[in-house]
Amino acid sequence: MIGTWSATVSRSIRRPSAPVTYALIALCCLVFVAGPAAGLNPAYGSGDALLAAQRAYFHRWGVVPAELFAGSPRAALTPATALFVHGSWVHLLGNMLFLFVFGVMTEERMGRVRFTVFYVGCGYLALLGYAAANSASGQSLVGASGAISAVLGAFLYLFPGARVTSLLPFLFFLPLRFPAWVVLPFWASLQWLAAGRAPDGPGVAYLAHLMGFGLGFVGAWAGLRRTTKVKPAPAPAPEGENQP
Repeated sequence: MIGTWSATVSRSIRRPSAPVTYALIALCCLVFVAGPAAGLNPAYGSGDALLAAQRAYFHRWGVVPAELFAGSPRAALTPATALFVHGSWVHLLGNMLFLFVFGVMTEERMGRVRFTVFYVGCGYLALLGYAAANSASGQSLVGASGAISAVLGAFLYLFPGARVTSLLPFLFFLPLRFPAWVVLPFWASLQWLAAGRAPDGPGVAYLAHLMGFGLGFVGAWAGLRRTTKVKPAPAPAPEGENQP
């Protein structure tokens, strides 16, 4: 994800029930802490040994476009496994904060089973689309940003009037409240601009963000009715994503 803004999304006074969202957050955190990127597991060593372990780990569980389209059955699973792997603490915490803020209400509106299929399916397709656009790349791509971007797209369709309090760096981080139909398209526009300037090679997968956002919006439009009224109650939101 990109941006140095945070948000407060309007919610109903009754706390929504979102076990899938909480389970996804817990699973991503557990996978990260157990892996080499967290730097907490002494089994991976330190220094050069740790860096080598991280590269091998990302290569095994992340999406490597050049391998994905070589016909390997194992590689075909990586757009799913990569959704639960993150490259750094900032990468993890930024994504999980976005998922918490926008996932809870979206899951409650969709239902647990539909939200689970939606999250994994859109995330898989977003990473697959990114890999197709960079099919010669040997770099590993990891992170839940494609799936979480889909949640943002669905949220925009389902709750366009939900109030989002944004802290914008170019306005000296003054807290300003805008409806979701202003903030989320603005975020998507930033992804579009950044994708156009992004160099080849490792970096932030802006294209996966855009694909996920579009898939999420269209998926919600095709399968759900829009919610027109949302009662206020605050919750925080986040900042972006970096790929190793």
